[in-house]
Amino acid sequence: MGRSLFACFSKRSSKTSSSDINKSTATHDAAADDLTADELKRGGPVVVELFSSQGCATSPEAELLFSRIGRGDFNLEVPVILMAYHVDYWDYNGWKDPFASSQWTVRQKEYVESLNLDTMFTPQVVIQGRSQCIGNDEEGLISAITSATRYPPPAFQATFERRTPESLQVTLKGALRAKLDGRGADIMVALYESGLVTDCRNGDNKDRILANDFVVRKLGKLCSGDKLPPKKPITGTLDFGVWEGFNSAKCGIVVFVQQHGSHHVFGSQRIQLPANL
Repeated sequence: MGRSLFACFSKRSSKTSSSDINKSTATHDAAADDLTADELKRGGPVVVELFSSQGCATSPEAELLFSRIGRGDFNLEVPVILMAYHVDYWDYNGWKDPFASSQWTVRQKEYVESLNLDTMFTPQVVIQGRSQCIGNDEEGLISAITSATRYPPPAFQATFERRTPESLQVTLKGALRAKLDGRGADIMVALYESGLVTDCRNGDNKDRILANDFVVRKLGKLCSGDKLPPKKPITGTLDFGVWEGFNSAKCGIVVFVQQHGSHHVFGSQRIQLPANL
């Protein structure tokens, strides 16, 4: 896809011995067994995915809005799970985004195709894989979140191990609660980091201090299948390489179920990493 089809939008309306392994277990924000029948009926969190770039002049406004939603500034009655993907197609424009990846550009392109859009742009927000809006459109984004279809969250527990300083092993055990319609789905796991601050020294945001939260650093597939029935036990392990300066206190994982083809999200949960992992 050529650069002419990209747009930057502003608002519109080695092995170690077992004794060296650092191991911790965590559960999701609201323990699975504590959810009432009524809460399960209403559904779990809404997945909100932001596609942005430090090289886009209007993305910082969207990033600020994203962080405010994460802080609870809007007192939403709907729980949300936030993930920010930094795309790389603005890296040519004087500033290389340190968190950008061609993998995230490919993910956004898949949404462009599934949502029948004409172009890729930043900042863009995709809600539950089903709808989208401009990322700095506060009114449109809040409306899309509160009106989104919700599904029961998965019920996973996570165990984390640092077998080497450069790696993080995540083992998940649990089950799904939402029924799928037969297309099949992937259980995806995203590792994100918050509290990031960058001194931007060039490009459209030159001389600005940029703050970024919920930035997806790694994304992997736990398992995939044509049939993933609710309550069936699921166990899997993923190995993530970690970056220089990795601080588990600033990180978490998101487990979400994404349908083949449509990319619709059928349930999600967030698990905070233990501190000092």
